[in-house]
Amino acid sequence: MLRIIHQRAEALTELRRICDRTHDDQVVHKEATVREVLQAVRRQGDRALLHYTEEFDQLTLKPEELRVSGSELEAAYQQVSKELLDAIQLACRQVEAFHRQRVPKSWVQFGENEIVLGKRYTPVDRAGLYVPGGRASYPSTVIMNATPAKVAQVPRIVMVTPPRPDKTINPAVLVAAQEAGVQEIYRIGGAQAIAALAYGTETIPKMDMITGPGNIYVTLAKKLVYGTVGIDSLAGPSEVLIIADSQANPVHIAVDMLAQAEHDPMAAAILLTTDADLAMNVVAEVKQQLLNHPRRLLTEKAIAHYGLVVVVDSLKDAAELSNEFAPEHLELEIEDPWSLLEQIRHAGAIFLGNSTPEAVGDYLAGPNHTLPTSGSARYASALSVETFLKHSSLIQYSPQALNQVAGAIDALATAEGLPSHADSVRLRVQKDTSSQIGQESKWTGA
Repeated sequence: MLRIIHQRAEALTELRRICDRTHDDQVVHKEATVREVLQAVRRQGDRALLHYTEEFDQLTLKPEELRVSGSELEAAYQQVSKELLDAIQLACRQVEAFHRQRVPKSWVQFGENEIVLGKRYTPVDRAGLYVPGGRASYPSTVIMNATPAKVAQVPRIVMVTPPRPDKTINPAVLVAAQEAGVQEIYRIGGAQAIAALAYGTETIPKMDMITGPGNIYVTLAKKLVYGTVGIDSLAGPSEVLIIADSQANPVHIAVDMLAQAEHDPMAAAILLTTDADLAMNVVAEVKQQLLNHPRRLLTEKAIAHYGLVVVVDSLKDAAELSNEFAPEHLELEIEDPWSLLEQIRHAGAIFLGNSTPEAVGDYLAGPNHTLPTSGSARYASALSVETFLKHSSLIQYSPQALNQVAGAIDALATAEGLPSHADSVRLRVQKDTSSQIGQESKWTGA
């Protein structure tokens, strides 16, 4: 069940094992399968797309059934409760308001000698969003992926999601997509859906950016198409790390750990605490809450394999271990969470205080819940407006400014053995250039 560790060395070993849990021997075999799918969809388009959907999902679709119709989209609003619609709309407003605060602004700087420098931001033309589906339903994932694209003013936002066995898509997902700004929805999933977004088919348009989480096949497909298109990240199984002191409530910590574990059998739930009694109480509470848990089998499996409780000597030690793990979600359930914040260097999202469970961020606080996993918070960040933007540098030099730096450019270009680089400046600033092309650069000034 849930183990308690007291030794730092053992804790580090376990944290590294959990962080590396997706690096199994089956990945090579799965990657070969994904490569086959990608190549087939690239060559055969819709034909391969439908073939693999039948093979992997046991679902037979016709090309005309791929795109969700307008009547289905309208009907979805009649199939969700007013309470759920209100919640979806609230989440959309909250997430949009947050992301509007983070839109990068283009800028231009006018310097001496009429030098103009700047940066210009523009959105990608087409964004493809992958939303897990089938028997599951994730309207929150739709909102978190579509809203930043909408705020970035991406002209064309497309969503793919696996349908249910009866070919329908959960109405809450369809409503969330419409509320969040998605313009086209296709009922397709798996590696074949990523291939369609990356390469385009007769029915599904080629994208410039692909975002959204999925299973190992989806993740490998995103990895392999990167370069043909942009991607947000390579998402692994979800994880939470909780740092708690003696004032924390073991009931709350236990339910927060289970809230993470119920996602997936490979989800990780970790507690670092300075209180040995709290550690034992949390273990007992997790066991108790699991007894009647609706998703007990997979939740219990996650807790057994990737659940961990570590008793540490101090909050400083807890912060150091947390930084080693670089968690996707970090909860600071301590008396003064802000006092520890400066010691935290790596985390996807940080939840401060006992009244801020991870679920707040998962659904509607505003910050994105698509976060770096498996230690990638050491160098990566949450999905954001910037994901859907790229920037171009702006550079303008006047004749006087070019003349001032020409000697330095000449020296650097000559050192690199690139004479035409040097000539491209020299011929602009020297008065007599008629016989200088191709000659060895000898700077004389203007």
